[in-house]
Amino acid sequence: MADCNVGDRVLVESERVGQPAREGEVLEVLGAGAVIHYRVRWEGGHETTLFPSAGSLKVIHRAAKAGSG
Repeated sequence: MADCNVGDRVLVESERVGQPAREGEVLEVLGAGAVIHYRVRWEGGHETTLFPSAGSLKVIHRAAKAGSG
């Protein structure tokens, strides 16, 4: 299962040949345990709740802010 945090980018490959992948930003992490899901704002501006299945999601972690820590 993907390990996402608020602000991370996610990339979901299309299930249809020839269709582009979808990319969005994680706005909220929902649920707990084995039922974690995410509220995502997609590039087109719409928001959905994403329930990723195993191997369906690539996470692009948000870079840490300079000077933090």
